[in-house]
Amino acid sequence: MNEYLVKLITTRLDQLGWPAERLQLSRPKSTENGDWSTNIAMVLARDLKRAPNQIAQEMMDGMELDTDIVEKFEIVNPGFINFFQSTNYLKSQLKLILDTGDTFGQNDTGKGLTAQVEFVSANPTGPLTVGHGRQTVLGDTIANILSWSGYAVTREYYFNNAGRQMRLLGESLKARYMELKGQSIALPDGGYEGEYLIDIAQDLLDKSPDLDNDTDINVYKEYAEKSIFAIIKTSLERIGVIHDVFYNERSLYDDGKIDEVLSLLRDKGLLYEKDGATWFKTSELGIEQDRVLVKSSGEPTYRLPDIAYHREKIARGFDLVVDIFGADHIDAYPDVLSALKVMGLKYEHINVVIHQFVTLLRSGEVVKMSTRKANFVTLDELIDEVGADVVRYFYIMRSASSHLNFDLDLAKRQTEENPVFYLQYAHARISSIFRRAKERGLEKDLSHADLSLLDEEYTVALINKALEFPEVVDHCRRSLEVHHLPGYLSELATALHKFYTEYKVIDLEQPALSQARLALLEAIQITLRNGLRILGISAPVQM
Repeated sequence: MNEYLVKLITTRLDQLGWPAERLQLSRPKSTENGDWSTNIAMVLARDLKRAPNQIAQEMMDGMELDTDIVEKFEIVNPGFINFFQSTNYLKSQLKLILDTGDTFGQNDTGKGLTAQVEFVSANPTGPLTVGHGRQTVLGDTIANILSWSGYAVTREYYFNNAGRQMRLLGESLKARYMELKGQSIALPDGGYEGEYLIDIAQDLLDKSPDLDNDTDINVYKEYAEKSIFAIIKTSLERIGVIHDVFYNERSLYDDGKIDEVLSLLRDKGLLYEKDGATWFKTSELGIEQDRVLVKSSGEPTYRLPDIAYHREKIARGFDLVVDIFGADHIDAYPDVLSALKVMGLKYEHINVVIHQFVTLLRSGEVVKMSTRKANFVTLDELIDEVGADVVRYFYIMRSASSHLNFDLDLAKRQTEENPVFYLQYAHARISSIFRRAKERGLEKDLSHADLSLLDEEYTVALINKALEFPEVVDHCRRSLEVHHLPGYLSELATALHKFYTEYKVIDLEQPALSQARLALLEAIQITLRNGLRILGISAPVQM
């Protein structure tokens, strides 16, 4: 109905010679104000120098409404135009849900287009932590939504395996290895202290007992990198995340891409040397201060390989690129985009989603985390404690731009207070009703259900809520703000529980009405299941 009204109103505005760019439709909070409403008459009032009510009336006087879709409209002070959908429309849309089933809510916005979503990209210096988990689930859900919208999506992990942190990792493993052999070697300054390195050192000792203090540090580094990345991939699989591409940062050096970027920026006069370091003149590009690209030690800062990597992303020809970064990257990505711009590359299709940090709460107390120390909580430990479904939901039930308090006490509850349990129970309860109906001789007969019987207040409200699903998914796609979907599904479950409270589904004295209500529940279960599938969460039939 939204698309129908947009097209209808836009056509009428064109006929009148009035601008349609600011047209917006919204769902009124109260059904008394219709199913859709627009304030376009008030928006145009200043430009047309006329009263909003007069503008609204002239618009509607020349508008031919399809009564199978819109039953009526009202003009309400100071100039709102409210539209009321017809019973026939409601019935046809409910049937659409039943007919499309597992594809209900999909659209072809991205048909024929490619999208790359880069997410996680954690350095292979330790297991994934609770902090990494938010980016993991956020990126995977965005990728799901883009796939749902027709895009051919590449899930990509940028494998940071170059630079100082990897050298520290190798030196840390060497210290643990030699310690197991009875030789005391101090951990490097800023090294990694987690117990996971002791386990890896023991594994290395079992396989290669003849290494010593003179062994090339790269042997230790590469073994640690390989071992930790295997742990990371297993953690990702446990939470339902499978990447298509693991892009190796080291390849940017081996293939000369780092040098190419430096050469391009130098040719444009945007590099200079100071204190032995190479600086990027970002101050000439609207950024407050210049940035170091190569330190005096000769090691690049992470901005330089990031620029080279994004240059390669552009060369690979994606129609849409989405980067998921933590809040610690908020100052870095503008530098990367500025570099791409001055190199004459198309960068407008690159979208950056910044997420805030996660605080894990246990019994009301904050659990402190540090990758280098031994007191961090891994993503695996979190999954073990509350389950993958709960982990996924909790990570995306708040806006990415908001700090997230992950409440373990709430996450472990098997009650309706737990938002994941609330949704899954709604889906399972429908399955339970279907089983009871069958036991009482009332088989679902969707093809012959008389949907026109579904005209009660809470029934209509439930149908309308289900019909919002495609709009919510598309809004998530356009805004890349996926928290709207779990919020919507919670509202749908609430509308379903209100329906249960008011009406009896299985009534053998009213078989036709029971069949219609069973058909409605089938449509609601389809909507819940499709939404949970996008979120990567299971939809149980029994709890």
